[in-house]
Amino acid sequence: REKFLCVNLAYEAGKKGGTFPAVLNAANEVAVSRFLKGEIAFVSIPKIIDKILTKYQPLTNGTLDGILSADRWARAEAARVVG
Repeated sequence: REKFLCVNLAYEAGKKGGTFPAVLNAANEVAVSRFLKGEIAFVSIPKIIDKILTKYQPLTNGTLDGILSADRWARAEAARVVG
């Protein structure tokens, strides 16, 4: 877990529950996509995810609309963070 920081972030998001796992997944997808395009370093992936999870204000709405809203926010925020 020291080498693979994303595992810790996943456990953290899972423990928090609610829409946090959706936010983690969305931020991860954006970060990995940018890595595969050569736009960021591999080691930047957990840093980006952590920034997004830290900034996230959780929704109490656990409906599909709430989850999709959290996903959209995380993708937009991750794209903004990456630049």
